[in-house]
Amino acid sequence: MKVILKELKETRGNLIMTTRAKLHKSPELVKTDINECSELIAIFVKSIQTARKTGITKK
Repeated sequence: MKVILKELKETRGNLIMTTRAKLHKSPELVKTDINECSELIAIFVKSIQTARKTGITKK
């Protein structure tokens, strides 16, 4: 799950850079994708925290 979280953060960063550099055709679509990444990041952060609390994974 940590690898997925890392990839999501990297993807969000790349999307933000794309927006700042204006390398897109539709800013609204990129904004939607950034929001989606942020939501997925929040889900995975909570999942990792829960897994640690229940002892499913190592720290």
